[in-house]
Amino acid sequence: MTRPPTPAQRRVIDAADPVTGRLRGTEFQLAALVKRGLAFRHPRPPHAHFLTPTGHRIREETQRTDPPAPAEVAPASGAPGVFAARVGGEEEIPAAGPARVREVHSAWQGLLELRRMTNTDGAMDRPCGWERTHLVQAAALALEAAGHHPEDGGGGGTGGGYRVRATPQPEAVAVREPDGDALRACAATLEKAGWQVGEHTEPRTGARYLLASPRRK
Repeated sequence: MTRPPTPAQRRVIDAADPVTGRLRGTEFQLAALVKRGLAFRHPRPPHAHFLTPTGHRIREETQRTDPPAPAEVAPASGAPGVFAARVGGEEEIPAAGPARVREVHSAWQGLLELRRMTNTDGAMDRPCGWERTHLVQAAALALEAAGHHPEDGGGGGTGGGYRVRATPQPEAVAVREPDGDALRACAATLEKAGWQVGEHTEPRTGARYLLASPRRK
């Protein structure tokens, strides 16, 4: 790319899905982004368009230099028009049903394609750079896409369902689920999705939880 994107193209890039990089725009706009190496057209129907690594970098640079829009600073679960995987314990819960299932499936497929495009060896069974900088959302997407149930809002961690939270450890998230069998099922899902997972015990409460980190090899 020898020149920056036009204002119209930048608006399309800035509006891309924050998880998958999926783009929405006219056929002319999308084709222009593909021609400039900022987007690619998925080979499988419905042939959606997604940001390339270069397109992602432009979007992230814009977010660092421009004031965030209201949707960007809203809670992830409640931001209008923005997909966010369920991390568990949200106060505002997206409506369940076939539409949500399709959204989650599309986001997961887009993330797999992002792995293929950005991992140097094209591996789809190992997390990519985006996941390492969005640990909670990446782990939550893997769990929700596999059909695990997140905790409903207001439970404080005592109800059923998983909760994914950041930890002080670099490149590690904590996954809590009060049901032991369900916790082990979450571990199996994350391992299959390319995460290294260990089960630990809370010193004060004795509750079991997972520490998960994206696998590098």
